[in-house]
Amino acid sequence: MISKELKELPPVELDRKLTEQRDELVSLRLKQSSGQVENPSRFRALRREIARMKTLQRQRELAPAAK
Repeated sequence: MISKELKELPPVELDRKLTEQRDELVSLRLKQSSGQVENPSRFRALRREIARMKTLQRQRELAPAAK
């Protein structure tokens, strides 16, 4: 997802997507250990998507405190 799309998501939906991405990363790591990874570049993409989501969550946490 693009950052713009993520910003439009409500917090509950963002949490759900973050959980899905983490689950996908875990399953990909399990596949890697057995040598069945089809797209190794997906690791990097997943890590970056997770980082974007966590950054957005943190910005939302800090937003009320900044005002």
